[in-house]
Amino acid sequence: MKIIIINGPNLNLLGKREPEVYGNSTFESYLETLKTEFPKVTLDYYQSNIEGEIISKLQETGFSYDGIILNAGAYTHTSIGIGDAVKAITTPVVEVHISNTFSRESFRHQSYISPNAKGIIIGFGLQSYKLALQSFM
Repeated sequence: MKIIIINGPNLNLLGKREPEVYGNSTFESYLETLKTEFPKVTLDYYQSNIEGEIISKLQETGFSYDGIILNAGAYTHTSIGIGDAVKAITTPVVEVHISNTFSRESFRHQSYISPNAKGIIIGFGLQSYKLALQSFM
């Protein structure tokens, strides 16, 4: 099984940014944990702070992977383009958020990804990615 995790803006700052919300671990160190826990899965990773690059990566991988785990960060709530890219591809996408977006500002309650996602996992910290991986098993 081949899965890619695509992270959006500011997720490169995990471990530094708002540790009370996002924790103290970098994503790269957590990714190594996931690779250890899921040795039979080819797990690729991509992060960008740029909306168009995320759209291009979805288009590039959206027909050749078994699954995509997408945390589009703040673009979740603003990017019709990313939502359209998820709709246009055939690979199933699980939308992931580290924090519970519904317990935060009201603008975070809207997602342009959710209507076309296989599922949504919100609010379980970095474990949200593990739950998303398990959903593809």
